Amino acid sequence: MTLLVAGCATPDTPPPAAVAQANQTAEAPPQGQVCPAELPPDARCLSGQDSAGAYYWIAMPKAWSGVLVLHAHGGPELGAPKPERSAEDLKRWAIMVKAGHAWAGSTFRQGGVAVRAAAEDTERLRRLFVQHVARPQVTVLHGQSWGASVAAKAAEMYAAPGATQPAYDAVLLSNGVLGGGTRSYDFRLDLRVVYQALCANHPKMDEPQYPLWMGLPPDAKLSRADLAERAEACLGLRQSAERRTPEQTQRLKTLVDVIRIPESSVLGHLNWATWHFQDVVQKRTQGLNPWGNVGAQYRGSMDDRALNAAVARYAADPQAVQHFGRDSDPNGQIGVPVLTVHGVHDPIAFVELETQFRHTMVQAGQGQRLVQVFSDDKEHSYLSDPVYPALLESLLAWAKAGGEALNKPTPALVAERCNRWEAQFGPGCRVLPDYRPAELDARVVKRQRP
Repeated sequence: MTLLVAGCATPDTPPPAAVAQANQTAEAPPQGQVCPAELPPDARCLSGQDSAGAYYWIAMPKAWSGVLVLHAHGGPELGAPKPERSAEDLKRWAIMVKAGHAWAGSTFRQGGVAVRAAAEDTERLRRLFVQHVARPQVTVLHGQSWGASVAAKAAEMYAAPGATQPAYDAVLLSNGVLGGGTRSYDFRLDLRVVYQALCANHPKMDEPQYPLWMGLPPDAKLSRADLAERAEACLGLRQSAERRTPEQTQRLKTLVDVIRIPESSVLGHLNWATWHFQDVVQKRTQGLNPWGNVGAQYRGSMDDRALNAAVARYAADPQAVQHFGRDSDPNGQIGVPVLTVHGVHDPIAFVELETQFRHTMVQAGQGQRLVQVFSDDKEHSYLSDPVYPALLESLLAWAKAGGEALNKPTPALVAERCNRWEAQFGPGCRVLPDYRPAELDARVVKRQRP
């Protein structure tokens, strides 16, 4: 099975003119590394640290398609970047190299919810690749989870409509957090206020009180282990259903039914609504509140009236919303083909975020550049081996045809191609050609917005 890319490129050194054009800052060359065992045995791997401090890994297959898949990772991570993060990403996305494509991924130069900075880091890695490794025939920007918002922002910044020399030829977004920071995290504020109404231990009543949208105060000493113990005491998350107390069972059922997340993801979302909220408020919005729940009516408990009377209410600060949105909200101004894929049962990034992103692209006048594919999957971090080569094959063919609306791939075509790739990469095709997600407001409670 071959991909629709003309010829087969070799990792040649680009001429000086291409180097000058592709690099605004000279970068140190990457160093050779032993490839992870997950990659083909004849692949070549490189790694290094760029001029801004981000670590990266690069992998080149022996028989290169000429395609570079530039990866923006999810998370985001908090704290200083660590080189092993990029190595782990390469292992997870080894399928890209197995399918014949080069792969490059950055840790980003800083941790935290900083979308534009991560987009800049991703573009810096592309330029480094061109300078020191090879000149791709086609560059596909791939974003996963939160990294999909990074990739969308990078495409807006470096491949906008009308760009004479866009940095990217196409964009692939998988299980993306694509509602923007000002909408994608509303349900996590809901989780915090409902959890506190039920459990009253985050913070505890004898601890200093703070507004829950803050995540944590700047000087808080709470650890993840501490929070896990508090959630265990209230909800019995580590216990089997039979071993939970009746009170734990009822509180957990209320939380799951009202917030509409599975039991297995409660603690993860609670962590994000604590330390990631702290990062946003302390480092991105100057201590102001970017999220609110005024007007939200929570439903699904045994007594909704009592619950709505008990939860804390917060109004988002317009300045914070504007500042956070400018960094994290997509605007849809992408001038190259965009293909998204999303597991319909994703417990981390709700599939309804895709509807919000479609509205964004349409409102920007770029709806014709978007195709959305959905899969009958419940995993967030990875779908299956054969689906990604099928998505890339479809996206590359579309880009090669000029990205015109008449040449857009259909979900049915992606499903057909996925079935063919199973012969090489094993089973795993669960594309739902006729699926259409609901509006985001059907999944996350409506509220007043500044």
